[in-house]
Amino acid sequence: MRLLVAHPSPDVYGSDLQLVETVRGLHQAGQRVTVVVPERGPLLPLLEAAGASVEVMAFPVLRKAYLSPIGLVRLAAALMVFWVRAARLWRRVRPSRVLVNTVTIPWWIVVARAARVPVVCHVHEAEDDQPKPVRLALTAPLLLATRVVANSRASRDVLTHTVKVLGRRTTVVYNGVPGPESVVSARNRMPHEALRLVLVGRLSPRKGTDVALEALAEVRRRGIDARLRVCGSVFAGYEWFEQELRSRASDSDLAGNVEFLGYVAEPARELEQADVVLVPSRVEPFGNVAVEALLAERPLIASRVQGLAEIVTDGETGLLVTPGDATDLADAIQRLAADPTLAAELASAGRKDAEERFGAERYREEIAAEVLG
Repeated sequence: MRLLVAHPSPDVYGSDLQLVETVRGLHQAGQRVTVVVPERGPLLPLLEAAGASVEVMAFPVLRKAYLSPIGLVRLAAALMVFWVRAARLWRRVRPSRVLVNTVTIPWWIVVARAARVPVVCHVHEAEDDQPKPVRLALTAPLLLATRVVANSRASRDVLTHTVKVLGRRTTVVYNGVPGPESVVSARNRMPHEALRLVLVGRLSPRKGTDVALEALAEVRRRGIDARLRVCGSVFAGYEWFEQELRSRASDSDLAGNVEFLGYVAEPARELEQADVVLVPSRVEPFGNVAVEALLAERPLIASRVQGLAEIVTDGETGLLVTPGDATDLADAIQRLAADPTLAAELASAGRKDAEERFGAERYREEIAAEVLG
Protein backbone atom coordinates (compact mmCIF):
# COMPACT_ATOMS: atom_id res chain seq x y z
CA MET A 1 0.00 0.00 0.00
CA ARG A 2 1.25 3.49 -0.82
CA LEU A 3 0.39 6.19 1.73
CA LEU A 4 0.63 9.89 1.09
CA VAL A 5 1.10 12.00 4.21
CA ALA A 6 0.54 15.76 4.00
CA HIS A 7 2.31 17.82 6.67
CA PRO A 8 2.38 21.63 7.01
CA SER A 9 5.95 22.24 8.19
CA PRO A 10 9.57 21.15 7.68
CA ASP A 11 10.48 22.15 11.26
CA VAL A 12 11.24 19.84 14.17
CA TYR A 13 8.94 20.81 16.99
CA GLY A 14 6.29 18.68 18.74
CA SER A 15 3.88 17.66 15.98
CA ASP A 16 6.74 17.50 13.47
CA LEU A 17 8.69 15.01 15.56
CA GLN A 18 5.48 13.10 16.21
CA LEU A 19 5.15 12.64 12.46
CA VAL A 20 8.54 10.91 12.48
CA GLU A 21 7.13 8.38 14.97
CA THR A 22 4.02 8.00 12.79
CA VAL A 23 6.19 7.24 9.77
CA ARG A 24 8.16 4.70 11.80
CA GLY A 25 4.94 2.99 12.81
CA LEU A 26 3.63 2.86 9.25
CA HIS A 27 6.98 1.67 7.94
CA GLN A 28 7.08 -1.09 10.57
CA ALA A 29 3.60 -2.10 9.40
CA GLY A 30 5.03 -2.68 5.93
CA GLN A 31 3.70 0.46 4.24
CA ARG A 32 5.40 2.62 1.64
CA VAL A 33 5.13 6.20 2.83
CA THR A 34 5.55 9.45 0.93
CA VAL A 35 5.43 12.69 2.91
CA VAL A 36 4.69 15.98 1.18
CA VAL A 37 5.80 19.22 2.87
CA PRO A 38 5.62 22.82 1.58
CA GLU A 39 9.34 23.61 1.85
CA ARG A 40 12.71 22.21 2.80
CA GLY A 41 13.88 22.10 6.39
CA PRO A 42 15.48 20.00 9.12
CA LEU A 43 12.54 17.57 9.35
CA LEU A 44 13.23 16.04 5.93
CA PRO A 45 16.30 13.90 6.79
CA LEU A 46 14.52 12.61 9.90
CA LEU A 47 11.56 11.47 7.81
CA GLU A 48 13.84 9.77 5.31
CA ALA A 49 15.74 8.02 8.11
CA ALA A 50 12.37 6.79 9.45
CA GLY A 51 11.61 5.14 6.11
CA ALA A 52 9.67 7.76 4.13
CA SER A 53 10.31 9.35 0.79
CA VAL A 54 9.77 13.09 0.81
CA GLU A 55 8.21 15.40 -1.77
CA VAL A 56 8.62 19.17 -1.47
CA MET A 57 5.71 21.02 -3.04
CA ALA A 58 4.61 24.51 -2.07
CA PHE A 59 1.04 24.60 -0.75
CA PRO A 60 -0.88 27.01 1.49
CA VAL A 61 -1.25 26.46 5.23
CA LEU A 62 -4.02 28.22 7.14
CA ARG A 63 -2.50 31.07 9.15
CA LYS A 64 -3.88 34.21 10.73
CA ALA A 65 -2.44 36.17 7.81
CA TYR A 66 -5.24 34.77 5.63
CA LEU A 67 -7.99 36.09 7.96
CA SER A 68 -8.50 39.37 6.10
CA PRO A 69 -10.02 40.36 2.75
CA ILE A 70 -6.58 40.64 1.15
CA GLY A 71 -5.51 37.43 2.85
CA LEU A 72 -8.50 35.55 1.46
CA VAL A 73 -7.66 36.74 -2.05
CA ARG A 74 -4.08 35.50 -1.57
CA LEU A 75 -5.38 32.16 -0.30
CA ALA A 76 -7.70 31.77 -3.29
CA ALA A 77 -4.81 32.47 -5.66
CA ALA A 78 -2.57 30.00 -3.85
CA LEU A 79 -5.24 27.32 -4.01
CA MET A 80 -5.62 27.73 -7.76
CA VAL A 81 -1.95 26.84 -8.13
CA PHE A 82 -2.25 24.11 -5.50
CA TRP A 83 -4.87 22.07 -7.39
CA VAL A 84 -2.59 21.83 -10.42
CA ARG A 85 0.46 20.85 -8.38
CA ALA A 86 -1.49 18.36 -6.31
CA ALA A 87 -2.83 16.66 -9.44
CA ARG A 88 0.72 16.23 -10.75
CA LEU A 89 1.92 14.82 -7.44
CA TRP A 90 -1.06 12.48 -7.27
CA ARG A 91 -0.35 11.02 -10.70
CA ARG A 92 3.28 10.45 -9.70
CA VAL A 93 2.68 8.90 -6.26
CA ARG A 94 -0.71 7.20 -6.86
CA PRO A 95 -1.53 6.71 -3.16
CA SER A 96 -4.15 4.25 -1.97
CA ARG A 97 -4.63 6.10 1.34
CA VAL A 98 -3.93 9.60 2.65
CA LEU A 99 -3.01 10.92 6.08
CA VAL A 100 -3.42 14.67 6.65
CA ASN A 101 -1.35 15.55 9.70
CA THR A 102 -3.19 18.72 10.81
CA VAL A 103 -6.46 20.64 10.43
CA THR A 104 -4.65 23.57 8.81
CA ILE A 105 -4.37 22.04 5.30
CA PRO A 106 -7.93 20.81 4.61
CA TRP A 107 -7.45 20.96 0.83
CA TRP A 108 -5.54 17.68 1.04
CA ILE A 109 -8.67 16.06 2.46
CA VAL A 110 -10.60 17.38 -0.54
CA VAL A 111 -7.96 16.01 -2.94
CA ALA A 112 -8.19 12.55 -1.40
CA ARG A 113 -11.98 12.45 -1.40
CA ALA A 114 -12.12 13.69 -4.99
CA ALA A 115 -9.92 10.72 -5.90
CA ARG A 116 -12.18 8.42 -3.82
CA VAL A 117 -9.28 7.44 -1.58
CA PRO A 118 -9.72 6.93 2.19
CA VAL A 119 -8.29 9.83 4.19
CA VAL A 120 -7.43 10.07 7.88
CA CYS A 121 -6.85 13.41 9.60
CA HIS A 122 -4.53 13.44 12.61
CA VAL A 123 -5.51 16.42 14.77
CA HIS A 124 -2.77 18.05 16.85
CA GLU A 125 -4.73 21.25 17.55
CA ALA A 126 -7.22 22.27 20.23
CA GLU A 127 -8.35 25.75 19.24
CA ASP A 128 -10.81 26.38 22.04
CA ASP A 129 -9.54 29.95 22.43
CA GLN A 130 -10.62 30.88 18.90
CA PRO A 131 -13.98 32.43 17.93
CA LYS A 132 -16.57 29.85 16.92
CA PRO A 133 -16.52 30.80 13.20
CA VAL A 134 -12.77 30.13 13.13
CA ARG A 135 -13.18 26.82 14.95
CA LEU A 136 -15.97 25.85 12.58
CA ALA A 137 -13.86 26.70 9.53
CA LEU A 138 -11.03 24.51 10.85
CA THR A 139 -13.27 21.64 11.96
CA ALA A 140 -15.98 21.33 9.29
CA PRO A 141 -13.64 19.90 6.59
CA LEU A 142 -13.09 16.91 8.87
CA LEU A 143 -16.59 15.79 7.96
CA LEU A 144 -15.06 14.69 4.64
CA ALA A 145 -12.43 12.53 6.35
CA THR A 146 -12.89 8.79 6.57
CA ARG A 147 -11.78 8.90 10.18
CA VAL A 148 -10.14 11.32 12.62
CA VAL A 149 -7.41 10.75 15.21
CA ALA A 150 -6.91 13.27 18.03
CA ASN A 151 -3.76 13.47 20.13
CA SER A 152 -5.65 14.08 23.40
CA ARG A 153 -9.12 14.16 24.88
CA ALA A 154 -8.82 17.94 24.88
CA SER A 155 -8.31 17.96 21.10
CA ARG A 156 -11.24 15.58 20.58
CA ASP A 157 -13.50 17.66 22.84
CA VAL A 158 -12.83 20.83 20.86
CA LEU A 159 -13.82 19.00 17.68
CA THR A 160 -16.99 17.52 19.10
CA HIS A 161 -18.08 20.75 20.80
CA THR A 162 -17.74 22.48 17.43
CA VAL A 163 -19.22 19.73 15.22
CA LYS A 164 -20.94 17.17 17.42
CA VAL A 165 -21.20 14.42 14.82
CA LEU A 166 -17.40 14.13 14.70
CA GLY A 167 -17.50 12.36 18.05
CA ARG A 168 -18.56 9.15 16.32
CA ARG A 169 -15.52 9.01 14.04
CA THR A 170 -12.78 10.45 16.28
CA THR A 171 -10.35 8.28 18.23
CA VAL A 172 -7.79 9.47 20.79
CA VAL A 173 -4.24 8.20 20.41
CA TYR A 174 -1.82 9.80 22.84
CA ASN A 175 1.52 10.83 21.38
CA GLY A 176 4.47 8.52 21.81
CA VAL A 177 7.74 10.17 22.80
CA PRO A 178 11.10 8.37 22.62
CA GLY A 179 12.94 8.59 25.91
CA PRO A 180 16.69 8.95 26.43
CA GLU A 181 18.84 5.85 26.03
CA SER A 182 19.86 6.30 29.65
CA VAL A 183 18.74 8.76 32.29
CA VAL A 184 21.36 11.19 33.54
CA SER A 185 21.06 11.57 37.29
CA ALA A 186 19.96 14.99 38.48
CA ARG A 187 22.62 16.98 40.27
CA ASN A 188 22.55 17.60 44.00
CA ARG A 189 22.24 21.37 43.96
CA MET A 190 24.24 23.08 46.65
CA PRO A 191 22.69 26.02 48.57
CA HIS A 192 25.01 28.51 46.88
CA GLU A 193 24.22 27.26 43.36
CA ALA A 194 21.60 28.91 41.17
CA LEU A 195 18.38 27.02 40.41
CA ARG A 196 18.41 26.05 36.73
CA LEU A 197 15.06 26.49 35.01
CA VAL A 198 14.55 25.31 31.42
CA LEU A 199 11.74 26.07 28.97
CA VAL A 200 11.66 24.36 25.57
CA GLY A 201 9.20 25.60 22.96
CA ARG A 202 8.39 28.14 20.32
CA LEU A 203 8.57 31.78 21.35
CA SER A 204 4.83 32.39 21.31
CA PRO A 205 2.21 33.84 23.65
CA ARG A 206 0.56 30.42 23.57
CA LYS A 207 3.66 28.83 25.07
CA GLY A 208 3.65 31.28 27.97
CA THR A 209 7.28 32.35 27.68
CA ASP A 210 6.33 35.76 29.04
CA VAL A 211 4.73 34.09 32.07
CA ALA A 212 7.96 32.22 32.76
CA LEU A 213 9.93 35.48 32.72
CA GLU A 214 7.56 37.14 35.18
CA ALA A 215 7.65 34.08 37.44
CA LEU A 216 11.46 34.16 37.36
CA ALA A 217 11.42 37.81 38.35
CA GLU A 218 9.07 36.98 41.22
CA VAL A 219 11.14 34.11 42.64
CA ARG A 220 14.24 36.27 42.45
CA ARG A 221 12.43 38.99 44.40
CA ARG A 222 11.78 36.32 47.03
CA GLY A 223 15.51 35.74 47.38
CA ILE A 224 15.88 32.61 45.21
CA ASP A 225 18.86 32.70 42.86
CA ALA A 226 17.24 31.22 39.76
CA ARG A 227 18.23 31.34 36.08
CA LEU A 228 16.17 30.52 32.98
CA ARG A 229 17.30 29.03 29.70
CA VAL A 230 14.79 29.36 26.84
CA CYS A 231 15.14 26.95 23.91
CA GLY A 232 13.13 27.76 20.81
CA SER A 233 12.73 30.09 17.86
CA VAL A 234 9.88 32.41 16.99
CA PHE A 235 6.94 31.75 14.68
CA ALA A 236 7.03 33.89 11.55
CA GLY A 237 4.90 36.94 12.26
CA TYR A 238 5.63 36.88 16.00
CA GLU A 239 8.96 38.64 15.90
CA TRP A 240 7.37 41.40 17.97
CA PHE A 241 6.87 38.89 20.80
CA GLU A 242 10.52 37.90 20.80
CA GLN A 243 11.47 41.58 20.96
CA GLU A 244 9.18 42.04 23.96
CA LEU A 245 10.70 39.03 25.69
CA ARG A 246 14.25 40.20 25.13
CA SER A 247 13.36 43.69 26.30
CA ARG A 248 11.81 42.31 29.49
CA ALA A 249 14.82 40.06 30.09
CA SER A 250 17.11 43.08 29.94
CA ASP A 251 15.29 44.86 32.79
CA SER A 252 17.24 45.23 36.01
CA ASP A 253 15.38 42.48 37.88
CA LEU A 254 16.17 39.89 35.20
CA ALA A 255 19.31 41.15 33.44
CA GLY A 256 21.88 38.40 33.04
CA ASN A 257 19.57 35.65 34.29
CA VAL A 258 17.74 34.71 31.08
CA GLU A 259 19.39 33.04 28.10
CA PHE A 260 17.66 32.78 24.73
CA LEU A 261 19.29 29.87 22.94
CA GLY A 262 17.15 29.90 19.80
CA TYR A 263 16.37 26.62 18.12
CA VAL A 264 18.14 23.73 19.88
CA ALA A 265 18.57 20.56 17.84
CA GLU A 266 18.96 18.32 20.88
CA PRO A 267 16.83 19.73 23.71
CA ALA A 268 17.41 16.53 25.73
CA ARG A 269 20.79 17.91 26.73
CA GLU A 270 19.16 21.06 28.08
CA LEU A 271 16.62 19.00 30.00
CA GLU A 272 19.46 17.00 31.55
CA GLN A 273 20.95 20.23 32.90
CA ALA A 274 17.66 21.44 34.37
CA ASP A 275 16.73 21.46 38.03
CA VAL A 276 13.13 22.23 37.05
CA VAL A 277 11.44 22.15 33.62
CA LEU A 278 8.69 24.68 32.92
CA VAL A 279 5.82 24.20 30.44
CA PRO A 280 3.67 27.30 31.14
CA SER A 281 1.51 27.10 28.01
CA ARG A 282 -1.80 28.91 27.72
CA VAL A 283 -2.91 26.46 24.99
CA GLU A 284 -1.43 22.97 24.62
CA PRO A 285 -3.31 20.18 22.84
CA PHE A 286 -0.80 17.61 24.09
CA GLY A 287 2.70 18.68 25.20
CA ASN A 288 5.58 16.51 23.98
CA VAL A 289 8.09 18.60 25.92
CA ALA A 290 6.29 17.77 29.15
CA VAL A 291 6.64 14.06 28.39
CA GLU A 292 10.30 14.53 27.43
CA ALA A 293 10.92 16.19 30.80
CA LEU A 294 9.22 13.31 32.61
CA LEU A 295 11.21 10.72 30.67
CA ALA A 296 14.41 12.61 31.53
CA GLU A 297 13.33 12.29 35.18
CA ARG A 298 13.30 16.01 35.85
CA PRO A 299 10.78 17.83 38.07
CA LEU A 300 8.07 19.36 35.89
CA ILE A 301 5.79 22.35 36.38
CA ALA A 302 3.10 22.67 33.72
CA SER A 303 -0.07 24.63 33.14
CA ARG A 304 -3.36 23.07 34.14
CA VAL A 305 -4.67 23.25 30.60
CA GLN A 306 -5.86 20.86 27.85
CA GLY A 307 -3.42 18.02 27.11
CA LEU A 308 -0.98 19.00 29.85
CA ALA A 309 -3.64 18.25 32.45
CA GLU A 310 -3.93 14.77 30.91
CA ILE A 311 -0.18 14.18 31.07
CA VAL A 312 0.56 15.44 34.61
CA THR A 313 -1.11 14.23 37.80
CA ASP A 314 -0.79 17.22 40.11
CA GLY A 315 1.29 16.49 43.20
CA GLU A 316 2.14 12.98 42.00
CA THR A 317 4.05 13.21 38.72
CA GLY A 318 4.56 16.98 38.58
CA LEU A 319 2.95 20.26 39.59
CA LEU A 320 0.11 21.97 37.71
CA VAL A 321 -0.42 25.72 37.86
CA THR A 322 -2.98 28.18 36.56
CA PRO A 323 -2.20 29.12 32.94
CA GLY A 324 -1.10 32.73 32.58
CA ASP A 325 -0.59 33.18 36.34
CA ALA A 326 3.05 34.12 37.02
CA THR A 327 2.53 34.17 40.79
CA ASP A 328 1.16 30.63 40.81
CA LEU A 329 4.11 29.50 38.70
CA ALA A 330 6.53 31.28 41.03
CA ASP A 331 4.93 29.57 44.03
CA ALA A 332 5.47 26.16 42.42
CA ILE A 333 9.10 26.96 41.57
CA GLN A 334 9.70 28.10 45.14
CA ARG A 335 8.09 24.92 46.47
CA LEU A 336 10.42 22.66 44.49
CA ALA A 337 13.47 24.82 45.25
CA ALA A 338 12.75 24.50 48.98
CA ASP A 339 11.96 20.78 48.92
CA PRO A 340 14.45 18.75 46.84
CA THR A 341 13.00 15.51 48.22
CA LEU A 342 9.59 16.35 46.76
CA ALA A 343 11.22 17.36 43.47
CA ALA A 344 13.02 14.01 43.26
CA GLU A 345 9.88 12.03 44.15
CA LEU A 346 7.83 13.79 41.49
CA ALA A 347 10.54 13.23 38.89
CA SER A 348 10.82 9.52 39.68
CA ALA A 349 7.06 8.92 39.62
CA GLY A 350 6.72 11.04 36.49
CA ARG A 351 9.24 8.99 34.58
CA LYS A 352 7.54 5.68 35.42
CA ASP A 353 4.12 7.04 34.45
CA ALA A 354 5.37 8.51 31.17
CA GLU A 355 7.09 5.27 30.17
CA GLU A 356 3.84 3.37 30.69
CA ARG A 357 1.43 5.81 29.02
CA PHE A 358 3.44 7.62 26.36
CA GLY A 359 5.91 5.07 25.03
CA ALA A 360 6.96 5.39 21.40
CA GLU A 361 6.43 1.73 20.47
CA ARG A 362 2.88 1.76 21.86
CA TYR A 363 2.18 4.86 19.79
CA ARG A 364 3.60 3.41 16.56
CA GLU A 365 1.37 0.36 16.82
CA GLU A 366 -1.77 2.33 17.68
CA ILE A 367 -1.38 5.04 15.05
CA ALA A 368 -0.62 2.50 12.31
CA ALA A 369 -3.76 0.55 13.26
CA GLU A 370 -5.87 3.73 13.09
CA VAL A 371 -4.46 4.94 9.78
CA LEU A 372 -4.68 1.53 8.12
CA GLY A 373 -7.84 0.26 9.82
